[in-house]
Parts: sequence; structure tokens; C-alpha cells
Amino acid sequence: MAKKAPSTPVTKKPGAANASPYGYAWGEWLAREDPQYAAARQPLSAVSFGAGKERSIKHKEMVVIGVLAFRGSKDGVVAHMRRAVEHGATKRELLEAVEAAAVPGGGPTLSAGVQGLMQLEAEGAFVRG
Repeated sequence: MAKKAPSTPVTKKPGAANASPYGYAWGEWLAREDPQYAAARQPLSAVSFGAGKERSIKHKEMVVIGVLAFRGSKDGVVAHMRRAVEHGATKRELLEAVEAAAVPGGGPTLSAGVQGLMQLEAEGAFVRG
């Protein structure tokens, strides 16, 4: 039986071909198995998540976090929260984004988002110095 690629984010290797800024193991696997397909996805991701439009990367990431929290993707929530923090998001901003997503998304959305914040807090993501 073939081993399933882990869905948890991994550390991105500098210069890894077709690697996403999130370091998902499945993205690394896809780039290795079908580099043409992985490369074709990059321009859409760059337009969707990149800078240079009306919304900042930080704000785009908060939208994605709400959707992933609704879908129950803990790994995705944490990965996108990390990137939002890298682009200036505060713990309070992320909490408010999660709380807003929880209005239409309900308790499971709130739970996924708060658990992501708790993980980042435990990792020291919000300590500036």
C-alpha cells in the first residue's frame, strides 16, 4: 500500500521548484510528480494571494483563513495564519477575522480558528522583539 503524503505543512526548502509559500507537503509532492501541473497553478496563486492589488496579502490571508476554518482544515488555518503574521497581522486581527467567519460558519468555524491561534501563540508567533 502506498504511503499517503502528509497534509501538514513542512518547512519550505529554499529554491524548491514550484513550492508554495505555505510549505504544504502535498505541494512538494505534486511538484515532484507533475511539475508541469504544479507550475501551471502558480500564476493563479500569485494573482490570488500576491501583492499589488486592492487588498493586502495580510487581508487576503484572513479571507482564506475564514474559509479554511469553515471547512475544518486545521493545517490550512495554521499555515495561512503564519503567512498573515509574516505580512503584519496581529493576534487580535486574526481573532476578529475568525470571529467574523464564525457568524455564518458556526461553532466549528470558531473552534478551528481559535485552535489555530492557540497553536501559533504556543509557538511564539506573536512575540515581537
